[in-house]
Amino acid sequence: GMLVTHFDAFATYQEQRGSNTAWTWEHQAMTRARLVLGTEAMRVRFEAIRLSVITAPREPALLKSEIRVMRDRVRAAHAVKAGHFDVKHSPGGMMDTEFAVQYLVLAHGLTHPGLRANRGNIALLEHVQDCGLLPTPIGHAAADAYRHLRQVQHRARLDELPTSVADESLLAQQQAGLALWVATFDKP
Repeated sequence: GMLVTHFDAFATYQEQRGSNTAWTWEHQAMTRARLVLGTEAMRVRFEAIRLSVITAPREPALLKSEIRVMRDRVRAAHAVKAGHFDVKHSPGGMMDTEFAVQYLVLAHGLTHPGLRANRGNIALLEHVQDCGLLPTPIGHAAADAYRHLRQVQHRARLDELPTSVADESLLAQQQAGLALWVATFDKP
């Protein structure tokens, strides 16, 4: 695609008007998007588009289905060796948590203003737990697990080590991520 686009074209594309519209995975990215360079006027315009995307009414079952399909594609592209847990790509890993948070923001951003700010996955998990969108203690446990997995990932990258470990070493964190996934995607 084009490297640069006009704000109006960007808004039209993101807000699903016409035949050339953003896909769900692009809306998932908008949950974490932020303007890093530009004028205050540009930031205000960008944030208005971002909020329009996040607060758009959606059919939850369709959104769940589309995000599951995208997660399956990402998982298929990042095979994990048997007997290992990859902190990012394995079931229950960071990617599952990130996709669950993105779903929760897109599904509930309209009715829960606290989900609209780009506060990061941990803060958003705490918020969805506190406002009752997840059963107790799934959100808090997933936030703690995500924090720990992110620390493991950062250490591995700094030491130039793999982010895949023996299955049992991060079992509690994996189980918390799996519980979040089930609570988010496998419950009506």
